[in-house]
Amino acid sequence: MRSTAFLAAVVVSFGIPVLAQAENPPPGDIPDNQAFVTVRNAAYSVKVPEGWQRIKKASRVTFTDKYNSIRIDVSRSATRPTMSSVRTTDLAILRRTVKGFAQPSVTSLNRAAGRVILVTYRATSPPSAVTGKTVTNDVECYLFWKKGMLATMTLQAPRGSDNVDPWKIVTDSFTWTR
Repeated sequence: MRSTAFLAAVVVSFGIPVLAQAENPPPGDIPDNQAFVTVRNAAYSVKVPEGWQRIKKASRVTFTDKYNSIRIDVSRSATRPTMSSVRTTDLAILRRTVKGFAQPSVTSLNRAAGRVILVTYRATSPPSAVTGKTVTNDVECYLFWKKGMLATMTLQAPRGSDNVDPWKIVTDSFTWTR
């Protein structure tokens, strides 16, 4: 079987017109040309994809579109979370409360707002209101801490979605406003 690059070179060499193949991304992929808007409140500022539905409940805000969601919870926390505290306490809570919880990983990395704890795992989505079906989601949970405040940013998309770049835009844009 010939490679796509080889076939493209043959087409260009012989001037054979070819129809471009449309990209067929899996459900949940955020388009490469997605625009982002900045959302600000008393505690933080963050960029989210433009046009996503916003749902606010107390100290939680969730942005959703189709199969994707970004949820930000803000709470008081006297101490900064550590990889050890997350592995010991938070993973145990997730195991008990998240349907389909699997393949957890805890790491620490830098974002524009500073050092954060990242918890990744798989989870079963809530049933679709229309079909009742569920999907397996890839979940990234970022813990941002500053001066007694903890922001937990949870991003979800169907397993296999290629949202690395959009999720980086969102998590790198997070800044504390207090």
